[in-house]
Amino acid sequence: MLNIPLAEVDHVARPIVAIGTDYSPGTLLDFHTHRRAQFLYGMTGLMEVDTDDGTWMVPPYSGVWLPAGKRHRVRMNGVSTRSLYIEPLAVPRYSPTCEVLVVTPLLHHLLLASANMPALYDESGRDGALAQLLLYELQLAPALPLFAPLPRDPQLASLCKEFLGQAHIRSLPEDWARQLHRSQRAFNRLFRQQTGMSFAVWRQQACLMAALPKLLSGSSVTRTALELGYDSPGAFSSMFRKVLGQSPTAFVRAATRQGKELPKHDSQTLAGLPSTC
Repeated sequence: MLNIPLAEVDHVARPIVAIGTDYSPGTLLDFHTHRRAQFLYGMTGLMEVDTDDGTWMVPPYSGVWLPAGKRHRVRMNGVSTRSLYIEPLAVPRYSPTCEVLVVTPLLHHLLLASANMPALYDESGRDGALAQLLLYELQLAPALPLFAPLPRDPQLASLCKEFLGQAHIRSLPEDWARQLHRSQRAFNRLFRQQTGMSFAVWRQQACLMAALPKLLSGSSVTRTALELGYDSPGAFSSMFRKVLGQSPTAFVRAATRQGKELPKHDSQTLAGLPSTC
């Protein structure tokens, strides 16, 4: 189904409801929740997902897993999506938080095919088999570390949000500690307690998330690396490859090539049609 509001089909007695939607650049879907769990897949463009737990950056050919009832907001930057809305009793993943998942070529084609599934599909026929295979592939999909959790401490959260808007790898923990009127040791302990990771790891995650929209919008690796405070493009590329398994150049090339290879109806923006995220 394409561009159908979820509210029209949410009641259907099927484990999966599949909906495809195309969004114009800059579309913001403000905070909302779903009764079902959701897998939101962006075939083109970039998605930025905010929850009460933190921020996820979702590059092309990746998707975000949203548990049932998870409050979230999504900013779409030229995104064509496929969404699977899954009944809580049928969910293939049990993480209480969101996850950015790798979409394999097989899962990609399954998601494309899901757009042709009616809401009340035949569970004993081809569509039923497709639904079961989608759940199986979602269960196996590996997660990407593209998440910057937000602390609950108001002052620390304010610093984290400010940093996410202007990430820089040379930002020092002692400077943060000074702003919070804490010793560096007390700050390090607080940061880990509040986010579940060290300041250095969180800072790297935030910088990687800041790099993706720059690279995908045409910024060179050198310019991106320098804007984020890295000593050299090589140092930035080494970090990028270590986390995502490929160089920044290869990542952008793959994302661009895959976007161009989409079927024609998937690359067109359907203006004025309802949002379904």
